[in-house]
Amino acid sequence: MKSKREEGEMEIVWQSPANPPERRDYIFLNGRRQVRPYYFEFISHVKKRWAGKTIVDLFAEEFKGRPYDYYVGAVKSGRIQVEGQIVSVSYIVQPSQKISHFVHRHEPPVLAWDVSILQKESDVLTVCKPASVPVHPCGQYRKNTVVGILQAEYGLFPLFPVHRLDRLVSGLLILARTAAKADVFRQQIEAGMVHKQYIAKVIGVFPEEEQVVNVNVNYNAREGRSSVEEGDSFGGTALKGKAACTKFTRISTDGTHSIVLCEPITGRTHQIRVHLQYTGHPIANDGLYLSDTVVDRSAEGTTADRAAAINSGCSPTSGFSSNADFDEFEENSCEGFSIDPMCTNCPNLAPKGYGGHEEGLWLHCVRYSGPGWIYECPYPGWASIS
Repeated sequence: MKSKREEGEMEIVWQSPANPPERRDYIFLNGRRQVRPYYFEFISHVKKRWAGKTIVDLFAEEFKGRPYDYYVGAVKSGRIQVEGQIVSVSYIVQPSQKISHFVHRHEPPVLAWDVSILQKESDVLTVCKPASVPVHPCGQYRKNTVVGILQAEYGLFPLFPVHRLDRLVSGLLILARTAAKADVFRQQIEAGMVHKQYIAKVIGVFPEEEQVVNVNVNYNAREGRSSVEEGDSFGGTALKGKAACTKFTRISTDGTHSIVLCEPITGRTHQIRVHLQYTGHPIANDGLYLSDTVVDRSAEGTTADRAAAINSGCSPTSGFSSNADFDEFEENSCEGFSIDPMCTNCPNLAPKGYGGHEEGLWLHCVRYSGPGWIYECPYPGWASIS
């Protein structure tokens, strides 16, 4: 949607998921795939605990990635609206009201590796997913995703991911090209008919004999990590984690590291990573599980995930506002993308909170197989040890 204030002034182009990613949206710098900042509407609905607060206090208290003065200016200029209307800074919000936040959106960068196509069939596409790239739009990622890149670079759409890989994990990703085919895969996975294989590079000499880890996995969303729980109860209380089982087989070792085949029987969050930690052989570059020290990621600002969380303000939606009128808006060209004077992330391409030093985990999906089908992905370079 385009909004023009006065004749002679430039147009503001607002985007939503209805705007497909294009090749020109990406900038490659210093080994990173960056996205040109763009204008976007984030929408949320007032929760019960938010009701009774002023619109400015709500944003300042709930979305702390921007300063208080920014939210004052955003309300006054119409960049924050309630039910599609400009309101005063003292406006008191009510439960379930729709609040919109119009932002100059900066997506976190990802590593600049290609999303290479492995097999292209009439109803299935398999690719080698690069580490650091999310599978599909989530949080602050929309264009910098496997689905977005495939649409921008190959015109492939729609795509339905059959399974997910963590953002920092690389390897085989299966995408159905029809909803019906995606449902077939889903039923097979739920029925336990799909066999999954990963490889990992771990610390130390992994035991030569097969290891089966069968302990519960409990994911803590606040900390952004999982832990294991053993036995029928934990401290006299019922276990919070979910049953999880992974089979591990050593492929090779050089005395310092080992390459391990990982075959998850279940599919819990960070299951392979935390089960390898449990064996005493964590993934060699997995900072989250190399020690038992818990890093509260809700308070840290050094990862792309954290950057994504603090820079949105609301959840993305496909809707637009026809009432956006930004009295203080100016735009200037700089380094191939536009600068917004109200934006708290400009003039940098990356959003605040992104440290820029992330690398891919040494965990790679190599094979999925099911009734009458097998899909595979080549080994990565780090897997060559003996």
